[in-house]
Amino acid sequence: MYPITEHVTKSPRHTSFYLASGPAAGTPIIFVHGWPELSISWRHQLPVFAAMGFRCIAPDMRGYGRSSIYQQHQDYALEHTAQDMIELLDSLGHDKAIWVGHDWGSPAVWSIATHHPDRCHAVANLCVPYLPNGFTPDHTQPLIDRRVYPEAEFPAGQWEYQLFYEENFDKARTAFEASIPDTVKALFRKGSAAGRGQPSRTALVRRDGGWFGGAGQAPAVPRDADVLTEADMDSYVAALTRTGFFGPDSWYMNHAANAAYAAKAPNGGRIAMPVLFLHGAFDYTCETIDSRLAEPMRAFCADLTEHIVESGHWMAQENPVAVNAALARFLAVKLPAVWG
Repeated sequence: MYPITEHVTKSPRHTSFYLASGPAAGTPIIFVHGWPELSISWRHQLPVFAAMGFRCIAPDMRGYGRSSIYQQHQDYALEHTAQDMIELLDSLGHDKAIWVGHDWGSPAVWSIATHHPDRCHAVANLCVPYLPNGFTPDHTQPLIDRRVYPEAEFPAGQWEYQLFYEENFDKARTAFEASIPDTVKALFRKGSAAGRGQPSRTALVRRDGGWFGGAGQAPAVPRDADVLTEADMDSYVAALTRTGFFGPDSWYMNHAANAAYAAKAPNGGRIAMPVLFLHGAFDYTCETIDSRLAEPMRAFCADLTEHIVESGHWMAQENPVAVNAALARFLAVKLPAVWG
């Protein structure tokens, strides 16, 4: 019913490229991607919810695609990202939106929910749960499942890779940039039940001296057709080749700033609006089923709906039918008044 169209909105501080679909007067759903993705990460959601009457928006986040690229790590702190999204909403001529995030897009959406609750009908996040004091290694470590990650071997558990960025940023970046087609194929892979109870590959990054076993570049593996088509892969590769990984990786370089921003949230960071959280059954970095990682979210969200998706980390692309069904059910139950 509705084509997916390309748009750009500019303010004096930032430019956002975004995809859009659905009636202009429909309630906005703004889909916020994570690392190292693009607006097209929501290609399976945009037409579905547009057909339901929503105005569906998926921006390239700062540092990605055709949005503004910055050259300083501090420009990728969540406070700036939240402001980008509020300016995007302003440009649409709407006061409020439903916000949906994944990966680093989830902390961005949690930040909007806490710092700009008046701009939200509701929020939904995939994989990354809410931590009211900030999604940082300091705050995830007390929640690590030490049955899987003995402290002597994995001090930061599955979050070892985040410390590697801080300690060896250039080495991490250059490994991804050494062969971007291989990087995309190696990263975007479906989940498997076989990994349950085993350390995530992200836990090995510091021990191995880098990503991909410390090899300095991604291995040459086949494209996982259950996650990406050839055209999807080409789009990711073209965008990441043009922008590089400095911006995407810099999102990991602002833990102190992000924690300070979280501490300024009104109401002690408590979220009263309807919240949907989708657990990835086979996401072993953001493992929220067997570990305690989701506990703070449950304590600080007054109206929380949870659902498990049979998927790995890239759930919106790997299992879009289940993601779309869970989100549609949530909107129908919690937000009938804003359904188009």
